[in-house]
Amino acid sequence: MTATPTLEMLDPATLTVDVNVRKDAALTPDFIASIKEHGVMEPVIAHRKDDGTVHVLMGQRRTRAAVEAERPLIPVMIIDSPEEAERIVTQVVENIQRAELTEADEAEAYHQLSLIGVSVAAIAKKTGRTKTTVESALKAKSSDAGAAALGKGWSIEEALIMAEFEGNQEATEELESVIMDEPDQLLHVAQLLRDKRESAAALAALIEELEAQGKTIVEDAGHYADDENLYVSAANRADGEPATDEDANAYVISTDYRGQPNAKPAITGWKELGFTPKYERYDGGRQAQTGPMTDEQKAERKTLIERNKAMVAATTVRREFVKSLLARKQAPKGWQYFTVHAITHHSETASGYDGKVAAVMVGAKVEESNAWAWNPLRDHVGKTTTRPEFSLIALVCAGYEKTIAKDSWRSPSQTHRDYLKQLVTWGYVDRTKAGVPSLAYANRSRRTKK
Repeated sequence: MTATPTLEMLDPATLTVDVNVRKDAALTPDFIASIKEHGVMEPVIAHRKDDGTVHVLMGQRRTRAAVEAERPLIPVMIIDSPEEAERIVTQVVENIQRAELTEADEAEAYHQLSLIGVSVAAIAKKTGRTKTTVESALKAKSSDAGAAALGKGWSIEEALIMAEFEGNQEATEELESVIMDEPDQLLHVAQLLRDKRESAAALAALIEELEAQGKTIVEDAGHYADDENLYVSAANRADGEPATDEDANAYVISTDYRGQPNAKPAITGWKELGFTPKYERYDGGRQAQTGPMTDEQKAERKTLIERNKAMVAATTVRREFVKSLLARKQAPKGWQYFTVHAITHHSETASGYDGKVAAVMVGAKVEESNAWAWNPLRDHVGKTTTRPEFSLIALVCAGYEKTIAKDSWRSPSQTHRDYLKQLVTWGYVDRTKAGVPSLAYANRSRRTKK
């Protein structure tokens, strides 16, 4: 039988406080002064255990402030001891509603609940948060880097990104610098680091595979007699027949704008092995460059590659932003003019959309197919009559996305400007200026490394 709650006046110094989801009790001088002058106006909630000790369930902050203010008695509502999970959930919900919990507090609460066996779905249902929010908080909390970030007062999203790069000191320092100096650029920088990590892993795997085959990795190769190494495609055997990949004893590894490595077969020591170049150099009446690139040329090429990579990373971030935008209950403000403007001013862009990109943006299920004229957005629209405006926005955005290439920063068009301006209006934080990658990233990276 459940006992009737009783109100008692107790010495706050005699009360004990359970492990609370609020690690920082936020005992400000003003709050303590208020308690000292007026006392605790709202009873704290507690339960009395078999040994007679009274444990506070809700009201940790008021209890501690009363102790600091040396209040002799405070009102305490004594209730039956609830289950631990219900205590934490109730406490979290109460504080969320009061907008007093930090994201670190929330993550700690979810962590406590998960430790006692409460499922993600149950936590989300009881607290009114989405499963994704709860899962992200638990994932961030489970790593040392994520927990440390939450301890610094950083958001769950920031902590989750720090957890993702745990163990990578260079990336961690880069991300910490961004969070401190340019927090609005965090998603872009994180995506660049993901691309870099993926590229490095692919490069290492390729080199390992080639070395296992006994191949030599050379820095460069060419097509003419003055080149130290010859590409296989530019070499003839001693008998005059064209060389084939079987003749390759080396490879030149390069990386494309997406960061994907590729290996071109080459022959090192080709003269000693009896090979000859297929072609004679023809400069068209101009002096052709021989030998390696100058430092200036290398720097220019490096800048070109970095800007292309920034555009590729920004594409991922932009599309994720549109996807999250279209996952909301209401279409973004001004979507009507945005879509009609696109159709009337950039009709070829809107009509040339990529159906797969659009379907992913609107959250439709995409099953790969090799069928002719396959269009998952068309399939999605054919299956449902709800929220057609969201499909229309996705269609238009996918059309714009198709026009943005890795090197669009060279000459951004009005089409690009219109699209990016609208995304920014909707809350997207752009890493580009009218399609041109910001130099702030490169400048800040250099400052960090000094």
